[in-house]
Amino acid sequence: MARPEVLERIQSAESDADDIVAEAEEDREQRLSEARTRADEIRQEADEEATELKEQRLEDAREDIEAERERVLEEGETEREELEAQAADNEAEAVEFALERFTEAVHAQT
Repeated sequence: MARPEVLERIQSAESDADDIVAEAEEDREQRLSEARTRADEIRQEADEEATELKEQRLEDAREDIEAERERVLEEGETEREELEAQAADNEAEAVEFALERFTEAVHAQT
């Protein structure tokens, strides 16, 4: 093979190699871009899931607090009713006791 032909084949091979390298670089950049985009999507999905989970936990906590509040209010209402009933029972005894003391005091002065 003549030198010019060898030189031409070498230049052609180098050109082909440069094209292959350029194509590989383009492919690499495309894949990196796609990977970054997918990573951003995954990150966004994870953020959305975390936000939903946080909101659900807050809602659950609010429901628990409201249930506890209702329980405490009902318990307080029951205790109030019991105390009112006890006070009403004691009222008659207190009036009777006061009248007895008053009567004794009046008799003691006469």
